[in-house]
Amino acid sequence: MNTATPAIELSAVRKAFGEKVAVAGLDLRVPRGATYGLLGPNGAGKTTTIRMLLQILEPHSGEIRVNGQPVDKSILDRIGYLPEERGVYKKMQVGRLLSFFGETRSVTPAQSRPRIREWLERLDLIDRIDSRVGDLSKGMQQKVQFIAAILHDPDIVILDEPFSGLDVLNQQVLKDIVLELKRRGKT
Repeated sequence: MNTATPAIELSAVRKAFGEKVAVAGLDLRVPRGATYGLLGPNGAGKTTTIRMLLQILEPHSGEIRVNGQPVDKSILDRIGYLPEERGVYKKMQVGRLLSFFGETRSVTPAQSRPRIREWLERLDLIDRIDSRVGDLSKGMQQKVQFIAAILHDPDIVILDEPFSGLDVLNQQVLKDIVLELKRRGKT
């Protein structure tokens, strides 16, 4: 891969829901290794843009490329995604949930077990490994979902409202991890 090739590139991307245009001709280039933010008021099309990038939604027009390639399953497997809304199975135990999410990204339980323990310790959740996810606070669920997004060591990490439900101390912990990922060359 050419390092000059952007990690993410959107060209003239458009998406409408009926008469409501959510994204109108968006051009965006995110360089490799960059930390980038989409800023705007509610309804500006930030989440819609992310969902098109991840092929959750199809754009009506335009082109989306990741690492210079059209988005396909192999590309999506190199992306970690923390959605704005909680996407956890509340009756599952934390460790089993994280192992399950790892398996969806081709990380075997043998590979994920030490990673899960390391991340749970780092985010002060190791004592919750056997707890049901639904028994955790919103902030703890957010941290579990963050671990699920990065457990497979993705090249690109997309965080939609990552600090939602976190207190100031945990916001700083998450910010420090994002900066660490950047130092490791992640986008």
